Order: sequence, then structure tokens, then C-alpha cells
Amino acid sequence: MQISTYLGVQGPAFLTLGGTFFRRLLSVLSPLVPATTPVDTSCYYPHCSDEGIETHRSSTTRPKSHRNVMPKTIEGQITMEKTPSYFVTNEAPKRIHSMAKDIKLIVVVRNPVTRAISDYTQTLSKKPEIPTFEVLAFKNRTLGLIDASWSAIRIGIYALHLENWLQYFPLSQILFVSGERLIVDPAGEMAKVQDFLGLKRVVTEKHFYFNKTKGFPCLKKPEDSSAPRCLGKSKGRTHPRIDPDVIHRLRKFYKPFNMMFYQMTGQDFQWEQEEGDK
Repeated sequence: MQISTYLGVQGPAFLTLGGTFFRRLLSVLSPLVPATTPVDTSCYYPHCSDEGIETHRSSTTRPKSHRNVMPKTIEGQITMEKTPSYFVTNEAPKRIHSMAKDIKLIVVVRNPVTRAISDYTQTLSKKPEIPTFEVLAFKNRTLGLIDASWSAIRIGIYALHLENWLQYFPLSQILFVSGERLIVDPAGEMAKVQDFLGLKRVVTEKHFYFNKTKGFPCLKKPEDSSAPRCLGKSKGRTHPRIDPDVIHRLRKFYKPFNMMFYQMTGQDFQWEQEEGDK
């Protein structure tokens, strides 16, 4: 789950905090909904200077850093930026609010236990020499002490990250998208997204078909016969087997944070029910 930025735009804008599949869905809005202009920048991290942010804001000068990244928008257009890790970047809410206090934010969340394992799986594919998930997840496994400083674990403590954002933005400007529902009912979740953004419901069931091999829906344009767009080889990997006791301990660790998150958002993502069915 995560966020992004827009600067120097003249119309409405929104930031997305989501995974690869959701960002792919948003990209589909570009050809189907001409009012949407997707961009991808990263100027709200700590390493981006205040001067860099100001360069985004200006539309009359052409500075050396980020000014040329964001597109100009005209009446009726929406500008989108997508950078997942803004949601867990402490400085991001304040910086984004200073640029666009009325911006809309979209946050994609999934079961934090599954998210942590997926995160580890992606890292493992690039660095096969890293320790096992079980080793990285604990400060002391004998005592059952979870290492919440490990990014794969820390990112899933959604309530703590959301507290930071709610200091600057009301819940009415934030849409929470279920990562699980996005897979089993992508059209339904995208309907919520389009309603939230004030867009006509252009993306519907006819734009999807489920790829059983990948375990994700693929995107297609009903109006042409081009090949559907599915996630690349780096996505939909098989997760390594994790010790069931470790998964159980992680579920116990996340449960109070999940309950807090449900209360804060007014949404029950039913992650505990999902785990109980397994």
C-alpha cells in the first residue's frame, strides 16, 4: 500500500499508493478516458529538496530538476501520479499537502502477512543470497519478537502510516482499495475508483479476463483485437514455503494494527476471516 504526487497542474489531480497491478489498471484509464494523464515522479521523498518541489510548482520557468516532469492540464483533465512508497514516507504528507491540499489519494492495501511474504519473494528473486523469511522476520524467534523495523513487516502496519496522513488530509479525500478484491473483482474496485475521481464508468467487466497461470486478471480493450496486457514475468511469482508457526505469529502481531486500521477507515477488509478460512 503506498502514495504519489502531482505538481504544477492546473486541474484536479490524484496520487496512487498501490501495487503493480493497480498501477497497470490506472494506466488503462489513459487511453480509455482521455481526461486522465498518468505521470510518475518521485519528489516527495526525503532526498528531494524543497527547491525540487518548488520547481514542480512553477509552470512559467524551466528549472534544472523536476519542472518538466509534470504535464500541463486543461479544464476537464485529471493528472495522476503513482509512486507506492510515499505512503510510508514520513515527510510525504506534509510536502504533498503544501502543494495540493485538495488532492485525492488512492491507497491499495492487502493482507499485511501476504504483503510481507510477497515483498520478500520479490527481493529474493533479485538477491537469492539473502537470509530466509523466518530469519528476517524476527528479532528473537525464541521469544517471538517480530522485527517491525524490517521494511517488509513495517509497511504492513497500515494504521501507523495512516495516522501520519490524517494529520494533513481528511478521510473524504482518501479511497482505500482492497488488493484482494482487486484480483477477484477488478471491475467492481475500478468502479469505486472511477466514482471517487468523478469519472464516467468506462472501465467495466468487459475489460478483464482472469489469467489462471498468473493468478491475476489481464486487461483488454473490447474495441480491438490486440493481445491482452498481463503482468510481466517478474509478477505473480510462487511464494516460498513459510513455516506455519511464523505465519501464525505474524497474524497475531498484525491483528491489533488491522483492527485499528479498520476503525480508522470505517472499512473491514476481513483479513482475519480470510486467514481463518485457510
